[in-house]
Amino acid sequence: MQRNWAYTLLHIGVMLLSFMCSTAAHAQLASEADAMKLEHLVKSYPDVLARIDGNWLVWKDASRMPVDDSRGPKTAAQRLENPDIKDMLHDLYPAGAAGLPTAPDADPGRARPDAFFAKMYGDCRKSEVQSSLVDVVWLPKKWGRPLKVTARNGVAEKLAAISRELDALSNAFDRYLFPPAGTYNCRPIAGTSRTSAHGHGIAIDLATGQADYWRWSKPGKNGKADYRNRFPIEIVTIFERHGFIWGGKWAHFDTMHFEYRPELLPPLEAIQPSPAKH
Repeated sequence: MQRNWAYTLLHIGVMLLSFMCSTAAHAQLASEADAMKLEHLVKSYPDVLARIDGNWLVWKDASRMPVDDSRGPKTAAQRLENPDIKDMLHDLYPAGAAGLPTAPDADPGRARPDAFFAKMYGDCRKSEVQSSLVDVVWLPKKWGRPLKVTARNGVAEKLAAISRELDALSNAFDRYLFPPAGTYNCRPIAGTSRTSAHGHGIAIDLATGQADYWRWSKPGKNGKADYRNRFPIEIVTIFERHGFIWGGKWAHFDTMHFEYRPELLPPLEAIQPSPAKH
């Protein structure tokens, strides 16, 4: 009997050790993934970000922001409502044709820490954004009217490059591209008090007539809006190659919306152009 108990205890001990090693390995992999995301964040904004120092994001002016706010694990809703920098990078953004329709509760890019973006682009409520706004002529051949976006981080130059590429597409794409629904607008995100990406001058909404938006949709059987999209992937891929993410890859979908978020995208050379089908 004693011998059987000894074997039982040994077996339990081996199982516990295996579990502890597995958990440690998982934690190490998670930690390494977070470190890679943070490294990519710094490289995505070389003019303003310097390095990661432990739990601190260090800016080039030597100021610091905590990466993790130490509030512990958060639900998807909590990451959207009170995001820290780690939450901002939590959901992986699927570039190209991958990830459609989007996974439930996956909103890569919707979690935006106000302090981070206010420091990066200014607080529009304090009139800190307007001095950095410049005109970009949207689709100079087909529409040819100016839109206001920020010049910081080269956003205006990148949007102008996108405009030129979209202008070269066939007329079959025109109904998705103009008239656009707007760029800079100092306003909160609908249903919240948090500043919209439009308030930082880094976003553009395209043609409303072809857009699908979760707030406009009736809830499905699961209580959530059923995913819908009419925007061609060719348009999406052009934006992504220049560092803009697409709201059509959010569970809370907003298919006319694009915003400059290079920290969520792979390097430029990893996003291949898609041949136009129209």
